[in-house]
Amino acid sequence: METTPSSTDTKVTSMEAEMNAEPQVTASFAPSSERPDTSTDRDKLIELLPGETVVKEGKAAILFPSANEVFYNPVQEFNRDLTCAVLTEFAREWMAKKGVKLLVPGEKERMVVSLSEEEKESASGLAAEEHEMEEEEEEEKEKKNGEEELTATATAGEICEDGLRVLEGLSASGLRSVRFALEVPGLRSITANDFSFKAAALISRNARYNGVEHLVQTSCRDASMLMYEMRGKKQSYDVIDIDPYGSPASFLDAAVQAVSEGGLLCVTCTDMAVMAGNNSETCYSKYGSMSLKARYCHEMALRIILHSVDQRAAVYQRYIRPLISISVDFYIRVFMQVHTGQAVVKNSASKQALVYNCVGCGSFHLQRMGKKTPNGKHMKFSAATGPPVGTHCEHCGQRHQLGGPIWAEPLHDVSFVQKVLSAVSSNPSRFGTAKRIEGMLSMVTEELEDVPLYYTVDQLSSIVHCNTPPLLQFRSALLHAKHRVSLSHACKNAIKTDAPPSVIWDIMRSWEKANPVKREKLSETSPAFKILSKEPSLEACFTVREDANPQSRKQHLTRFQENPQAFWGPKARARASGGITTELDEKRKMFQNKRKRHTTDLLRHKHQPCKRFKKGICTHGDKCCYSHDPELKDANKTD
Repeated sequence: METTPSSTDTKVTSMEAEMNAEPQVTASFAPSSERPDTSTDRDKLIELLPGETVVKEGKAAILFPSANEVFYNPVQEFNRDLTCAVLTEFAREWMAKKGVKLLVPGEKERMVVSLSEEEKESASGLAAEEHEMEEEEEEEKEKKNGEEELTATATAGEICEDGLRVLEGLSASGLRSVRFALEVPGLRSITANDFSFKAAALISRNARYNGVEHLVQTSCRDASMLMYEMRGKKQSYDVIDIDPYGSPASFLDAAVQAVSEGGLLCVTCTDMAVMAGNNSETCYSKYGSMSLKARYCHEMALRIILHSVDQRAAVYQRYIRPLISISVDFYIRVFMQVHTGQAVVKNSASKQALVYNCVGCGSFHLQRMGKKTPNGKHMKFSAATGPPVGTHCEHCGQRHQLGGPIWAEPLHDVSFVQKVLSAVSSNPSRFGTAKRIEGMLSMVTEELEDVPLYYTVDQLSSIVHCNTPPLLQFRSALLHAKHRVSLSHACKNAIKTDAPPSVIWDIMRSWEKANPVKREKLSETSPAFKILSKEPSLEACFTVREDANPQSRKQHLTRFQENPQAFWGPKARARASGGITTELDEKRKMFQNKRKRHTTDLLRHKHQPCKRFKKGICTHGDKCCYSHDPELKDANKTD
């Protein structure tokens, strides 16, 4: 049986002392009166072992064997905070149908978040808005005959009999599961699973240390087998969180079967090199889609994983409904509901699309895999007709690359995003990364839902070899041309628009006329020469419009933060036989940016003979990094 990869949150390696002290894996239940509420009570209940450290995040305090024997990436706190926020809102909707109200500490009366400064500054406007919300809620309650009123309540840290059953398939230290238990109300049980027995022992110990062993059940199983065993059962998991080190592809088939009807599936991908176009063949083998190395690669990665999940779900007559899909830092994170319905699954082909990308100018076109046409009261499904482009690009004459298929439907459910945003904004002290969550979700609500992929301003300028137009002026030109435009959370200078490529290049031609380039230096075969040789059919207007600047940008929300620390990206995979050693850490630093710089120490290979010098063909002379000493023996040869 293949070993399950560890979580990106925390990676447990060696725990010999822990294994001797805590041989039992399954967590025992304790009365609520015995649960420790403070760090002092925790220390009294469980004594720290020699060399053991405590990491605090949110309301959780997690024990680790030692700093060198465990993997913990604090940058992923945003991932965990966002997951807690999404899970809370999902549980709120789920439990409201059962007449249960969630009580979240520090949360005041709910209100709709508005990005308008006037509404924020006007108290009367907020009062009127809240009044309208109350009237709408009362009307909805009156329409739902027989629905129970929210008389029962659920609080975090307590078992809710009608609550959600949660599975964290790759739990490692159990940090995420412990945070769920302490911070998310409306949960019935949390299964924290890991293939490693040492990790399972640590999960059990951390659950008792935080006083949530009544909620967190430890499991030491293969994640895929655990989910396969739960498929088709009434007591299936309502929430499944898959956060592996690298690709989640091997767990997706089991996950779409094990999650309950309408349940929440959370997936993280950290293999961005594969999904961003560096290894398209590997991407196809894992996700059934060809990735492209283009400026929109991060959004395309989101659409690739959604396509892969939907394709696997369709095999079992199930389909997905994306709630939130974000690309952040070095990973992507998607939250989606999984439903069952044979009729809806017929739409699956029309939700996927191929991408035709020009290698010269970067223009792209989408080709749907299937089409549906009205046929009386029903829909007729058939194969799509295409391609949408010729063999060569009409703008620059270069060839096209074919990528995909990708998910071509909306990435988010804006109404659900708005609920999460409202909850986080009204209770900012709940999460340490609340400001970034607010900024990120605000950008998500501003994105054009029905427009896949995007351009970047610097990319367009680079193709034409001209000065980069200011972002607001370029957006204004699109708005003056009667097209919609928005930013993207996946890229800082993205232009997401429904304008065709011909309009995009007409705007760039108009900009080049005001900021001319030296055309005599352009090659006649270059994309810039062929694009600029045509006269624009559209006279672009670059006068800045008021609506060209989005509200999230006006309010200076935290949208794209600075690097939090040095070497902040994905850490090295933890080894089962031991921790992250000093040698591994030094090797990681040595190969940092190895493709962008020359070796600093040119003398480190001087103890090895130069093979080309022995053959008489070395042309480097004294600058050769190997030794030209004829008496020096090859270290690899033995006497």
